[in-house]
Amino acid sequence: MNYTPALGMPGTQELIIVLVILLLLFGGKRLPQLAKGLGKSISEFKRGTASLDEPVGLDEATQPQLD
Repeated sequence: MNYTPALGMPGTQELIIVLVILLLLFGGKRLPQLAKGLGKSISEFKRGTASLDEPVGLDEATQPQLD
């Protein structure tokens, strides 16, 4: 049987193994706090990268004169 591992998303078995390892390392009380912190950091990152798309506003004193 030829099995070639996919380079995409992890499967169900891999996710279960990772969750069990996290549960053993951090305990049941600490996991919700970690997930909440991870969610906040992801939202801050998205907010920060969205602000990079906005043009930088220059006031009249710093804009070059094109006369």
